[in-house]
Amino acid sequence: MRYLPHTDGDIAAMLGTVGLKELDDLFAAVPGDCRFKGALQLPEAMSEWALEELVGRLAGRMAVSPEYSVFLGAGSYDHYIPATVSSLLGRSEFVTSYTPYQPEMLQGTLQGIYEYQTLAARLMGMEVATASHYDGATALAEALLMAVRITGRKKVALSRAIHPHYRQVVRTYFAPTGYELLELPYLETGLTDLDRIREIQDLAAVAVQSPNFFGCIENLPAAAQRAHSGGALLVSGFTEALAFGLLKSPGSQGADIVAGEGQSLGIPRSFGGPALGMLASRKRHMRSLPGRLVGKTKDRDGKRGFVLTLATREQHIRREKATSNICSNNSLCALAAAMYMASIGGTGIRELASLNHDKAEYLKNALRDAGCPIRFSGPTFNEFVVRFPGGFDAAYRHLLEKRIVAGLSLGGYYPELADHGLLCVTETCSREAMDRLVEEVTA
Repeated sequence: MRYLPHTDGDIAAMLGTVGLKELDDLFAAVPGDCRFKGALQLPEAMSEWALEELVGRLAGRMAVSPEYSVFLGAGSYDHYIPATVSSLLGRSEFVTSYTPYQPEMLQGTLQGIYEYQTLAARLMGMEVATASHYDGATALAEALLMAVRITGRKKVALSRAIHPHYRQVVRTYFAPTGYELLELPYLETGLTDLDRIREIQDLAAVAVQSPNFFGCIENLPAAAQRAHSGGALLVSGFTEALAFGLLKSPGSQGADIVAGEGQSLGIPRSFGGPALGMLASRKRHMRSLPGRLVGKTKDRDGKRGFVLTLATREQHIRREKATSNICSNNSLCALAAAMYMASIGGTGIRELASLNHDKAEYLKNALRDAGCPIRFSGPTFNEFVVRFPGGFDAAYRHLLEKRIVAGLSLGGYYPELADHGLLCVTETCSREAMDRLVEEVTA
């Protein structure tokens, strides 16, 4: 019981309050053959110092310690986070706040969300941004369902160059709906084959990711033109929000809805979470947006106030008319993104995006010069696809022994790219680490 704060008396009192005798009674609804029987085989309790030493040894076995150079992105990116973000985010006013179910009592939370919405809308080049969603994949799925509601059509075309996990989440969302999902292939350039859009009738939406999963920058104006010519909406996705510090925003290139992942904006990777789903649209589609919208107004004394303007996802309010019941508010992650964007500012985002681009180009050119073919020739951001001599998987294992994590093997997601890997470079990668990767892979 060393790590459990409740005494036998505490447990007995709690069970008595709910009218039960034993802890096992809490699980009576679970069938007996589904419950574990017997004692858990756990080691004896340790002292605090022995436990810290054990956890330290376990952590050292993972290839994410400072001793390793990591070139893995694929939807989750390592960026430096200003100390202002972690310092402010750790304040109890933010950490303990929750969903504003009583908005008039939560002016601070509402203002924080309002600031996030403003900065997010500017970053994506849109008119309205929601108060955040669970992650980039669910935000994309919600965006496509939103397009179906707006157009009244039941077909959606999804680029195969969108992150494979995102496409899987979309398929899961759409499986029980009866709506039709179609995939657009990618070309030898690594870009989506937009000409295929003309062959499909009655599309509700065309979804394209830029930069796409391969790091390639898609032609969004052309995608918007193809989609709009057939009466469909363009849904522009992304996994690397910092790219918009260098690239034109999706909204300025004709996107109707923008959905993606905001983890790069001040949120650590943390072994896969938490994440931040970002979703924005044109103002005319505002009432079809899932999630919450916070607005600014004045009270009867003329003082500024913040209100929950729309809450179209609320199943406890809208019930069967709710647009979604899974678009979690994630307000702490949204606040982290707002603090990050405010800390580095517009100029900082541009400089940081340029640094990420230039470092990735340095490694890409160095590998090409060393005899490693680069799969796609078009411009990329942060990431690129490369083939190593002797196959990617063998090179990956060799580099891992040298404390280098050389990206992601693509064969499991794209069989035609079985010998290729996706490498990522951010501002956290040093020139020395990149040079060492090139030396080891060509040794």
